Amino acid sequence: MSIFERLQEELEGLEDKEKHKGYWYGISDALLVLVCGMLCGLQRIDDIHDWARSKPTRQFLEKEFGMEKIFCRAQFYNLLGYVDAEKFRISFSSWMQSIVNSKKEKRTIAIDGKTVCSTDKLRDDGSVLHIASAIISELNLVIGHQPCDTKMGEITAFRDLVELLDVSGSIVVADALHCNQKSCEAVVKESADYLFVVKDNQRNLRDDIEYYIQNEEIRSFQTIERNGGRIEKRTAYVTSNISWLNDKDRFKNLQIIGAIHREFEKGDHKTSEWHYYISSANLTPKQLLKHARLEWAVESMHWLLDVHFNEDKTAVWDMNVQQLLNTTRKIALNLVRIFKNQCAPKKALSRIMRENLFDLEQLASFLHLFLTDFKLD
Repeated sequence: MSIFERLQEELEGLEDKEKHKGYWYGISDALLVLVCGMLCGLQRIDDIHDWARSKPTRQFLEKEFGMEKIFCRAQFYNLLGYVDAEKFRISFSSWMQSIVNSKKEKRTIAIDGKTVCSTDKLRDDGSVLHIASAIISELNLVIGHQPCDTKMGEITAFRDLVELLDVSGSIVVADALHCNQKSCEAVVKESADYLFVVKDNQRNLRDDIEYYIQNEEIRSFQTIERNGGRIEKRTAYVTSNISWLNDKDRFKNLQIIGAIHREFEKGDHKTSEWHYYISSANLTPKQLLKHARLEWAVESMHWLLDVHFNEDKTAVWDMNVQQLLNTTRKIALNLVRIFKNQCAPKKALSRIMRENLFDLEQLASFLHLFLTDFKLD
């Protein structure tokens, strides 16, 4: 079954015939329209509906998906309101894991959270929606996410994601918020390794690693990059000699401690910073640097949600729909990323979406790629 056929199957599984009895249109049709609109870079539900009602798009939707009629604006809103965002989120993860070769060993899975600022008026207490997302960094593809109410709630969301997703054989990287005993145990339980940043929330551990790294002769690896007159030097340090470490037994399967020293130079201006790590994988300094840098893939994805879809400023009428939109944006980003990797490596994501918007034949060609049966490595 092709990538898009798998997606359509998941969307059809969201239908509730009893609940929506007598309705002229299906939830899966509304979601397909929403996905296609976002593949064109459209941000607002109203704009996507106006685009779908235009004559060329109606002809496109009928030819590609057999949609003979397009719902009015009110019906479109009602259909989206009927979607169970939680079921949609689970379907998204199921779809991605069915098309990604999850058994690729030592793949980097980065997990981090993002606050959706446009949700600040949807709750009486003023709290906002926070979503922890997991991304396969080597592919730049989101494979799952978990909503939570606060930044601290991301700790539990992290463990839920590790349990939901197939992370076996991978290295799960995350920031210092997750450097704790239970999160280490959660990752190891799923036959994966962890790589966590260590900061002041584990002050004694951080101080011990800092003192040892900066006062002992240990293995290191260095890279130097020059870009626009700026020189960035990264030096990674790793040791498996942790018998002396007071906290070694608190962190399940702890194998190494390490650090990365980043030095920046531009003209006469020089700065530097240190980052400290623990890991259950017996990494070399070169591997530590590689996996630590790949953690930034999830931050890049968050940036794309705001730049291409204006997520932090797109307000809707309830939290369920806001979560639905977050999932749909990630579907669109994943499909555009796959298309870019397979067919247009030199094209910007924004250009691909713009071409889809102004040329429906281009959008059809885009979608037809996903009607072939291939697995992502």
